[in-house]
Amino acid sequence: MALSEAARDGGAEVLVEGVTKRFGKRVTALDDITLRVDAGEFVLLTGPSGSGKSTLLNLIAGFDRPDAGRILVGDASVGDLDDPARFRRETIGFVFQLHHLLAGLTAEENVEVPLIPSVARRAERLERARAALHDVDLDGRLTHLPAELSGGERQRVALARALVGRPRVLLADEPTGALDSAASTVVLGLLAALSRRSGTTVLLVSHELDAAQHVDRVVTMRDGAIVGERAGGARTVPA
Repeated sequence: MALSEAARDGGAEVLVEGVTKRFGKRVTALDDITLRVDAGEFVLLTGPSGSGKSTLLNLIAGFDRPDAGRILVGDASVGDLDDPARFRRETIGFVFQLHHLLAGLTAEENVEVPLIPSVARRAERLERARAALHDVDLDGRLTHLPAELSGGERQRVALARALVGRPRVLLADEPTGALDSAASTVVLGLLAALSRRSGTTVLLVSHELDAAQHVDRVVTMRDGAIVGERAGGARTVPA
């Protein structure tokens, strides 16, 4: 898919080179894999459970370190970071299968939380949180608590929270796994639209059959290895 130069500037290239990750002596979660994701590209990781998809996302985010090989996000070598938490705040957005919203905070307050370490003025934090919620079509739910939202709405709040820091890379680990088909379609469409608009690099883990139509490329994993790649169904967006 061809992106405008402005969009490409929004994302970061992700380069995985010869990465191996083991858990104990018997479990090899990733076995010498190499993968390049271009800046601004939207890639779907698919494959059976236990194939290493979530492990790969966790390594890219700096939640864990590989036993061999290296991972570059832009010009950052993730395994060598002195402050992985800062790297995540400044570069990575992460959406989990479960939304992990704070029950006692409103939608806008939940989205505000990631900005607290870096944005001193609360008025600015709330302005950005409201803009992010607008991007996921939740203008009318700003002051609602999570218990007052549907499952799809809660996941859209989680997506806004991941995007409010303007990450260069968005990692989404089964974000539609707990949703019905209608809500899943909405979330996948929002991911695609928002990634195109901002140029954010997106890696999506999903088993949804129609997820492939939203992405640029589909990468299939099995037993800790990449076993296939094919083009996704996304079409070129005019610059």
